[in-house]
Amino acid sequence: MSDETAVKDKKVRAAVEPTIAKSETRKIEVRHEEPSTEKKTTKVKVDDACAFFGTKQALFSVNMEIAEKEVTAIIGPSGCGKSTLIRCFNRMHETVPTAKFTGDILLDQKSIFAPTMDPVVVRRRIGMVFQKPTPFPTLSIYENVIVGLTLNGVRDKKVLDEKVEWSLRKAALWDEVKDNLQKPGAALSGGQQQRLCIARALAVELEVLLMDEPCSALDPISTSKVEELIHELRQNYTIIIVTHNMQQAARVSQKTAFMLNGKLVEYDATEKVFTNPSNKLTEDYITGRFG
Repeated sequence: MSDETAVKDKKVRAAVEPTIAKSETRKIEVRHEEPSTEKKTTKVKVDDACAFFGTKQALFSVNMEIAEKEVTAIIGPSGCGKSTLIRCFNRMHETVPTAKFTGDILLDQKSIFAPTMDPVVVRRRIGMVFQKPTPFPTLSIYENVIVGLTLNGVRDKKVLDEKVEWSLRKAALWDEVKDNLQKPGAALSGGQQQRLCIARALAVELEVLLMDEPCSALDPISTSKVEELIHELRQNYTIIIVTHNMQQAARVSQKTAFMLNGKLVEYDATEKVFTNPSNKLTEDYITGRFG
């Protein structure tokens, strides 16, 4: 290849590559839904949220409103503050030594940090499912589901039985475990354990479900089941999911937030974020130019 041809080829590739990269955005399939004419009620409002670990600041003035009975996905590279943000939603951030939070988070227009707001009640209303399934290894499937109820003094066997079946059905797990409720929760497969953890969260007075990378340790079939479950649960719950998987965010959410270096860069309808982002940083992340 002559030098002239090589230079020409390099120029062509330089012109084409950005187009190819940009087209990657269009390859992320967004789950389309009929637009609702119903005005959405704000379930969670984040007001100038800042979080610190000692002297290190992890979140910088985050502001967002999360609608009731919608799925909000939070995406961004590792260390951008995604998990820190959702841990602030149910005051888990403050359980870390040296951690501090400023700003406010409102649940149904009431501050979760108000003196009259018990953190235990907050965590009952805003439950969390973690990246790695966390069933209690010494407890049976049945006991795993009701542990939150028994800790709150519920002892009626009929009430507990009904709640176990209801929660496991909601978590799409009942048919798989109904004949083995005394089997250890830790003996289930990874995907079943994750759905068991979801059932455990649903068994209490849950209103908002936080999911921190809930499918990262699961196989594709289990991931698909959890995603279908998210769609079903949205009919009754507000769901906030942190994920590195942009395809998953596009499939399950109605709103997507992109975070970078502890700051909220963009927050909009999922279809818009993935097909026509407003911020160049968002586009660069989605098209794989960094992250």
